[in-house]
Amino acid sequence: MRTLLILMVVPSALLCQETQSDGSVGQPPRHVLLVIPNFRTIPIPDEYKPIPPKQKFKIAWQDSFDRGTVALAAVFAGQGLYDRSTPAFGEGVEGYARYFGTAYADLVIGNFMTEGIFPTILHQDPRYFRKGTGGRLKRLGYAVEQIFWTHTDSGGGQFNYSEVVGNSAAVAISMAYYPNGRNVSNAVSGLGLQIGVDTACNIVKEFWPDSSKKSSHRHEEQTQLDSR
Repeated sequence: MRTLLILMVVPSALLCQETQSDGSVGQPPRHVLLVIPNFRTIPIPDEYKPIPPKQKFKIAWQDSFDRGTVALAAVFAGQGLYDRSTPAFGEGVEGYARYFGTAYADLVIGNFMTEGIFPTILHQDPRYFRKGTGGRLKRLGYAVEQIFWTHTDSGGGQFNYSEVVGNSAAVAISMAYYPNGRNVSNAVSGLGLQIGVDTACNIVKEFWPDSSKKSSHRHEEQTQLDSR
């Protein structure tokens, strides 16, 4: 359901353009779809260089306390209130506040587990290396692949334990603050949801700059025509 909510944002967001992170050419934007934090995305480097634990936790911090993460939590809270997914939270403003608090906690804990804690423990790289070239189908497969396969700090490749185990740990922790707890079925569903959202985000991060550039190019052409 949350993945569908993200995809519902796409049509309206594609009408807008995000600025570059530091105004320079070739740098990934800080947000894709104007909402999703994009601090851990970099172009595929000519020579791989690992990042230290401090940088991994910085990425987790930036993703967790960004306006986009707060906005996503607000959307997820609204969806939870509408569906009454956790009846014990109640309704109205108080109910919404509880949904928001748990949704935001889910995102923050997930970010720190998959981008800071487990990448540091397992010596894995939490960044998304954007391909940016090639056929769309190939790039789509590449974006999905990075959910399950990642760089190690030594420069090799390895199953992305940080993503799978990190999200599993986040779901397990969440059982403590949901009033009715979570059974095995709910836990498996929650893990699938987390990985599904991360997969959707990878795909958007891979292709969003293309749409942004096309929008910018069309705007420049229209400006030139209007000035004639």
